[in-house]
Amino acid sequence: MQEFSLLDLSPIPEGKTAADALANTADLARAAEQAGYHRFWLAEHHNMPGIASAATAIVIGHVAAATQTMRIGAGGIMLPNHAPLVVAEQFGTLATLFPDRIDLGLGRAPGTDMATARALRRHMAPDDSFPQDVQELIGYFGDSPRGAVQAIPGAGTRVPVWILGSSLYGAQLAAFLGLPYAFASHFAPDMLEEALSVYRSMFRPSRTLARPYAMMAAGVCAAKTDAEAEYLRSSQVLAFARLRTGNPGKLPRPTDDLASQVPAPVLAQVMRALACSATGSAETIRQQLGDLVERYQPDELLVTGMIHDHAARVRSFGIAADVLRDLRSMAKVA
Repeated sequence: MQEFSLLDLSPIPEGKTAADALANTADLARAAEQAGYHRFWLAEHHNMPGIASAATAIVIGHVAAATQTMRIGAGGIMLPNHAPLVVAEQFGTLATLFPDRIDLGLGRAPGTDMATARALRRHMAPDDSFPQDVQELIGYFGDSPRGAVQAIPGAGTRVPVWILGSSLYGAQLAAFLGLPYAFASHFAPDMLEEALSVYRSMFRPSRTLARPYAMMAAGVCAAKTDAEAEYLRSSQVLAFARLRTGNPGKLPRPTDDLASQVPAPVLAQVMRALACSATGSAETIRQQLGDLVERYQPDELLVTGMIHDHAARVRSFGIAADVLRDLRSMAKVA
């Protein structure tokens, strides 16, 4: 593991507002920078009452302005929702305002329901144009315009583009294009091992990347004790269960009794989806994260986690940073 980074969805806790969530995101980013996180990524989600990062490029600018050196980016932008030129202009502008600090991760899913996808006004074509859209977008960031249309700002910024995925499709595309790859194992871990193997074995060097660079995501909820961490994590488990059952809302307050609020079959599904994670004290998450790093050998680990209390969330990522720094040092020695 060469680096460790943080993914934030800008959660809106019960009893709070989107304004609170965005302020919390900037505060968390400042703390993450001080703690040594390499990147701070935000994700595009729409029509989600508990997530404030829908206008992802704007939130990235908000976070970049609140920090100094840490890389800030999208993990990711759901490209089917947008014209590649618009994304190129947005991230070209960000890269112009914050040189050498902006990343662009691209996802193939719409990141929302079909009704919201239609409301985004994108043409719902039956053909999959994602590979072509990715290449068109990368072209806008190059030094030499390929046609009459240019992204201004954007041209010449060479914003690093990542492919995101939770299946083999993204792994194959990232390998074919010679791009860095990030797997969404924090909520869809089942194909992680196979996807990393496909990406690494099929990778073709490109002008931007000489060898494969793979990032995996993992949930983290750290606290002083294992019991406290399990309690704090119940908010995310409950939120995920409500989403799975068609009842999304703001991030719930934690509970000591998940079993009474979530049917057993649903809870089992949620725990399987969130299995790539570490929950507990510093000692406990050291073992759990260490096992993940040893098994999958990621070049970079992206951690994420939603906790209702903002101060507790900042502490959680601070504990995780201490652990990840040690794991990184051990990996370099080895």
